[in-house]
Formats: sequence, structure tokens, C-alpha cells
Amino acid sequence: MPPGPGDLARGADLFARSCSSCHGQGGVGGRASALADSRRIQSLADSDIQSIIRSGTSTGMPPFPALAASDLESVTAFVRSLNRAAVDGAGRTGGDAAAGARFFFGEGKCGTCHLVGGSGTALGPDLSNVGRRMTPEELSRALAQPAATIAQGYAMASATLKDGTTVRGFIRNEGNHVLPLQDLTGRLVAIDKGTATITREPGSIMPPLTATPEQQRNLVAYLTDLTGAMGATGAVGAPIAPIAPIAPIAPSKDFDEILKPRAGDWPTYHGRLDGNRHSAHAQINRENVSRLSLQWIHSLRGFDNETTPLVLDGIMFVSATNQVSALDARTGREIWRFSRPRTPGVRGDAGIGFNRGVAVLGSRVFLITDNAHLLALSRANGALVWEVVLPENLDQPYGGTSAPLVVGNLVIAGVSGGDMGIRGFLAAYRVDTGDEVWRFWTVPAPGEPGSETWKGHASLDEGGGATWLTGSYDPETGTLFWPTGNPYPDTDGSGREGDNLYTNSVLALDAETGKLRWHYQFTPHDLWDWDAQEPLVLVDAVFQGTMRKLLLQANRNGFFYVLDRTTGRPLAATPFVQKLTWASGIGPDGRPRLLPGNTPDAKGVTTCPAIRGATNWMSTSYNPATKLFYVMAVENCFVYRSTMFGGGGRGRGTPPPASASAPAIATADEPTAPIAPPAPIAPPAPIAPAAPNVVPARGAGPAATFGLPGGGFNRGGPGGGGSMALRAIDIQTGRIAWQLPQIGNSNNYGGTLSTAGGVVFYGQASGEFAAVDAATGAHLWHFETQEIWKSSPITYIVNGKQYIATASGPNILAFALP
Repeated sequence: MPPGPGDLARGADLFARSCSSCHGQGGVGGRASALADSRRIQSLADSDIQSIIRSGTSTGMPPFPALAASDLESVTAFVRSLNRAAVDGAGRTGGDAAAGARFFFGEGKCGTCHLVGGSGTALGPDLSNVGRRMTPEELSRALAQPAATIAQGYAMASATLKDGTTVRGFIRNEGNHVLPLQDLTGRLVAIDKGTATITREPGSIMPPLTATPEQQRNLVAYLTDLTGAMGATGAVGAPIAPIAPIAPIAPSKDFDEILKPRAGDWPTYHGRLDGNRHSAHAQINRENVSRLSLQWIHSLRGFDNETTPLVLDGIMFVSATNQVSALDARTGREIWRFSRPRTPGVRGDAGIGFNRGVAVLGSRVFLITDNAHLLALSRANGALVWEVVLPENLDQPYGGTSAPLVVGNLVIAGVSGGDMGIRGFLAAYRVDTGDEVWRFWTVPAPGEPGSETWKGHASLDEGGGATWLTGSYDPETGTLFWPTGNPYPDTDGSGREGDNLYTNSVLALDAETGKLRWHYQFTPHDLWDWDAQEPLVLVDAVFQGTMRKLLLQANRNGFFYVLDRTTGRPLAATPFVQKLTWASGIGPDGRPRLLPGNTPDAKGVTTCPAIRGATNWMSTSYNPATKLFYVMAVENCFVYRSTMFGGGGRGRGTPPPASASAPAIATADEPTAPIAPPAPIAPPAPIAPAAPNVVPARGAGPAATFGLPGGGFNRGGPGGGGSMALRAIDIQTGRIAWQLPQIGNSNNYGGTLSTAGGVVFYGQASGEFAAVDAATGAHLWHFETQEIWKSSPITYIVNGKQYIATASGPNILAFALP
């Protein structure tokens, strides 16, 4: 509804006093961009404009959080009034919009090049909101004379390369040295202008419209009505009703690009579907890594980025909160960018702005937004193809921080929010349509298998079990492995006695159907917020004399696990940290042997590891040549209170029995049936001394976020901060082969990358990016960044040259040999 005169007058006054110093009087531009007659503003919904005003931008605009709601609406109305031309054109074309839609997708064949709300083809510009950007008169001229109004990014050029091949396509964000082209199949190619012959083509590839006057009026009416995108299952933001199961689907031929990637590609979050951040590339090796140098920097519009870049066919895809960019992986030049404002009211890590990456399959790029929407974007130009809302219950504080995983013709996505009371789940969707195929709930409903492990007054609808770390996949068996998070309330078990399945577990699911094959629970009845959401590394190796299919994980609870991934049976579990006071070991039944005195109460109980864990979600890697597993380990303790994370201090939680008739592992058909005892688990291995640390005193520090002591998880000062060490674990024995104690506090979430060149790359706690010898831990190279690491490195090859890349603060850094 158009704003009233009073609203506009108030908005104009507020704009003049607070906005015009940057955006100019009347929004014509100045130190900041023009807002009048702005196609970007025309393309935004009112809620998007209000979000930008309220939250500011990462490019320098300050936030205005104290602006009253009525004033926010008035400023929005004024800014909208500066861009009325396109929006007010609706309804004055004299055409039939419905007939225009039929012409667009039928006789006019417009949909063979253009997308509208996810329908059509992403070859030309996305027209989903063209009605906000262009007036009816502008649309009519563009249809009659396409060459007169070529959209940015759609001028044509041909490039002849040194080998004689020719690439022809649309020019994307040309630079002085790089010419990115989108060819007519949708493939992106970055051309080195110094080595190619470039021919620019005048005019537009789009032919003038051939239609009757009535058809043209109808088409313009339809285009004028296009003011926003629609999702595959309805309007964006609408709740999704549960759907009936869909029949198993045939594997996608596009999946070969992920399953059998090109040499040099990094096509999925962990690099390979097995979850092992290890590369077979050896161009950069222990002999020459000291010559590594920075090649390029790309700045993302965000801070403390946790993203893992993907590289496919020479193009890098990077993300931050609600945004994705496609880059030339050789130079870092941006080719296209998708973004939307951050969502007001999102809580937890998603509200802070964490995002760990995207997934790619065929012509699609998949992103989970901060408010737990799954988006499918065009790989060619970033246009929105479809959008679904992951949660069914929109009243719960769900968020999205993880990178999705593609398996076959499915994209699989998890959610965050387990520290605030959600019912966790994992869901799979068709990559082409966004239709839901299956959903697995990590907290069972009353009466379902596993619900008997929840006893007391706690609500299963808020039981936690988030799924915010990307899982792994075994194509030989079709098994999807996914880690789950803590139960809720995190540190108060008084209302949820029992094991609390399927929290703190690894789930082995049939990837096509989502049916549970087996599970293993690392920390039954967790009282310390030790999510099992650490990487699940799948390795085929000889273990204790027998060739086995293994699953390796260094868990947040301080134990390093070796599981048989065909059955879930634990083969070994050994401590990889010294500060471990909650359990003496893992028994033959796979359950922890609990030690007394570790149940949180309202006053606080000191337990080790600390609440962020002996490690966390940062990547780990296994080198088959050294037979060592590399992990960033944390030595720290914490004062746990039952009143944190929603705990009500309703009395001490009841710890589970140290050994019970229900083992930690079970199959789907008999979730609590006893199993034959596994082979004895290896005893705890001695660990070389790490940097000293003082155990924190009980009850110290003021309350802060989630009821944590001041400074959060890794506070400084006496008894705080902890220490970190890069450790190499012999998977056969659990012994620490070597370790590198770190200088600096333990607020470091940088993971490891190992390579066949005998090198391990990682982010050091004191801010350097470093390389060490994989066999001995000897220091080989480092690069100063002064950043606290929140991401893990990757490696890839473009034009025969190996690169190492990582996110560092707001930047993506790429290194290579000279």
C-alpha cells in the first residue's frame, strides 16, 4: 500500500537528517551510492530495505537499530518514493498478464533463455523482479530494440586461446587482465586477456520481439507484474506442509563431477565425499613449500568467515551469510555474486553470521541461508532457481550455518539452533525442483523408536540434536554418515533422563530413503554440550591386521574413535587430550566409563574438556602414506552450570549408568537391542605434555551469552584461554606421534589439510597460516595474517598450477609457487 503524505514527510525529514550526508539530498548520491532511480532499490522488497537500514552493511553503512518501527517504515516509504517509476507501472499497460505468461513460456519462447521464479533457463538475465527494475515503456523498448538496452553482464565477445580453441559468450565483470565469459551452454570460463585474441560483438544475441500488438501488450503486462521470486513450493517464507515419500530416484549424471572429479577440482565441502581433507596433489611438497607466495586476495562482505571454497572447472564458489560469489580460481576475479540482506531476529551462530559453504551439482549452486532456507542458484549467473524453507515449525529458533551435501540427484541439508530448543532433523531435496524426498528427525516423536531414551518433563519437540556440520558419503554402500548435536537443555539433564537418542551421535542412513541403518552415540545423556559434529573421515585401511572400512573421528568429548563403518561397532577409543576428567575410558560395550563429580549444578562444576570441546567442527585429515590423523586439539576445562543454555536449575541431572543393557550402537530395526561385545578397546594412550594450563576455579566470572562466564567459551585471564596443539595420531594405537603446541588462546577453529606432497597446512593459534612436515611436524613455512582462524584450507589445480586457499577473516587467500 502506498504510504500516506504524513509518512513521506516524516521519512523525508529523517532521510535529510540521517542519510543525506552520504547518499546526497534527495538520494542522488554522494559519498555513498545514489538511491534515487536505483534499479537495485527497485528490485528490493520493503522488508529488505528495512533490514539494510536496521542492520547496516559490511561495506561501510552503519546500522540504525534504535530507529522506531514507525520511523523505519517512513524512511522506507521515502526511499521507495524515489523509485516509483517502475513499481507504479503495474496495471497501466492495458494487457492481459495471464496471456502474457502463456506467450512467455510458449509461442514467444522467452523461457528458453530467461528465468522467472525458477522456471525457464538461466542463460539470459533473470526476469523474476524485472517489474521492479523497468517501467512498461522501458520494457517495450527493450523488446523491440534489444541492442539498445543490453543488461550488464550480457554483452557478447569471442576469445581465441593460445591452443586455437574459441570461447564465445557473455562478458561477466571484465577486468583489466581477466575476461570472464559465460558460454551459451552456461559454462563459465575465465580468459587471460594477455594470452588470448578477443573479438567484441556489437548488438544483442536476443532477437527483436516478433508478436502482434496484443501479444506485446500482454507480454509487457506480465513482465510488469514480476516483482519478486517464488520458491519451488510456494511463496518465499511460506511454511511447507509435509509431503508423501517420493519413489527412489535415478542417480544424476551430473553427480560424476562430484563422485569422480576432475584432477585438481575441490568439488565438495570436505574436498571428497569421504570427509577426509587430504589431497593426492604433490606439486607443492616439503622440498619447495618454503617458496609458497600469495597469489591473490578476494574480500568477502563479511567477517570471521568460516567458508570452505569449492573449485570446479576453474571456477571457485565462496560464501558468507546469505551470499555466494563465483570467482576465477586463478586470479580471484569475481564473476557473479548473489546476496540478500541478513534476516532480522535470527539467533545463535546463524544470527552472528556464520556460514561454512555451498554445494554444487550440474547447473545449480546450493546455499543454506541464516534463517534455514535452502536456495538453488544458477551456476552460470547466480539467479535464484528455487527456494524451500527447511523447518516445518517456524516458531522454533532454527538457523542455517552449514554447507549442504549433494548425493546422486539429492541435496541434503541440516540446521542449527540446538542450544536454543529445536527438534533437529536432516532433509533431502531433489536438485532440479526442490521437492522434499525424505526427512530424518534426530529427536524421535513420542512412541517412536528411541523416544524411550527420553524420560522426564523435557519436551521432545525442543530436544536439540542439530545437524549443522556437513556429513560424509560412501558410494559403494550408498550410506550417508551425518553427525548430530547436543540435547537441550545442554547442561541440565534433570528433565531428560536417559541416553537422549539420537543426539551426540553418528547416523548411518540410506542416502536414497533416509532410513536409519545404524547409529553410534559418542556421549549418551550429554551434560557438557559436546556435539558430535566433528568431521567423519571414511578410510579403507588395514587396522590391527585386518583390512577394514573405517570411520575416524576426534570427538569433542576428548576421545579419538575408530569405528567399523559397515556396522558402527567401535574398534578403538583413546584420549587425544590430557585434560579429560569426565570418563576413565570407553568400555567394551562402546559406552563411556563415567567418573563421579561431573554433573553440572547451579553453583558450577569443573569438568574437562571445556564446553567448546577437545576439538570442534574444524576439519581433520588422514594421510595414507604416514598413516597419521591430524587434528587441532584443545587442552582446557570449564565450570559447567545447570542454568546455562536454557537449563532451569531444577536440580542435578541424573547421569546415565556407566554401562547398561542398551549399548551405544544399534541398528534401525532394533534400536536398543543388545549386540555381541566388540573386540576390547585399546587402552588410553599417553600424550606428550602440552602447554601448561590452570584449571578454572569454580564460580568465577559474570554471566554472559547463554549464561556463560564473561568472555564466553575461551576467556582470557587466570584459568582461562586454554591451550591448543596440532597433533598427529597413529590410528593403529591412538598414540600421539608428534605434536606442535600453539602460542595463543584456544579460540581457533582452523582445521587441517594434508597432501601427498608430505605437507600439513593449518591455521596457527597466534594468527599465522603454516605448513609442517606431515611425518615429523617440522615447521616448513608460514604466512602472517594476524587473524583468529575460523576456516580450513583447501587445494586445487588450475592450468597445471597447484594452489592452496583458505578464508582468513573477511578474505579468501590463495597461495602458489612462483
